[in-house]
Amino acid sequence: MNSGRLSFLAGLVGMLLIGWVFFPSLLYQKEPQPLQFSHAVHTGEAVGMTCDNCHTFTADVRSMAIPRLSNCKECHSEVLGESEAEKRLVDEFVAHDREIPWRTYSRQPDNVYFSHIQHVQIAEIECERCHGSHGKSETLTDRQINRISGYSRNIEGQIIPGLRFKAWDRMKMDDCSDCHDERGASNSCLKCHK
Repeated sequence: MNSGRLSFLAGLVGMLLIGWVFFPSLLYQKEPQPLQFSHAVHTGEAVGMTCDNCHTFTADVRSMAIPRLSNCKECHSEVLGESEAEKRLVDEFVAHDREIPWRTYSRQPDNVYFSHIQHVQIAEIECERCHGSHGKSETLTDRQINRISGYSRNIEGQIIPGLRFKAWDRMKMDDCSDCHDERGASNSCLKCHK
């Protein structure tokens, strides 16, 4: 192989690696959560809560609600521990009866109909099947919004080419379709699309 081709290949590989590393920071806008929260503290043995203690079904029963301040106030009318996040919760939100403006990770396209109640209560699918170990996380990750599509990276996938290694790496139609196939559920277009 002559030195021209070798230089070209080395440059190409170098540019692909640079693109792989820097492209996500250009494509996605990071938005930190307004308050840090430890799911691990709340779902651990000491407290023993489950996902549906705070994430209840919305009025239309399609989705699980982001917890409201009233959920937090049941236990946190005053500071219980020594965490800075809890102190901020009480001082900035509970004391002023101000809702926490949580940033959601999972807005689906308008033409998608996804019902949590259908999956969680009727099909008895565990939250971890789609959300992984999020319920045991110590901190909340930044929401990353695609500057072009407006969708969260949690929908499009954490890995740029959209590869999936774990069920919760992304939430795309073929992921839903695979799960439906595994469980013998219908894959009719009208089941999930309106």
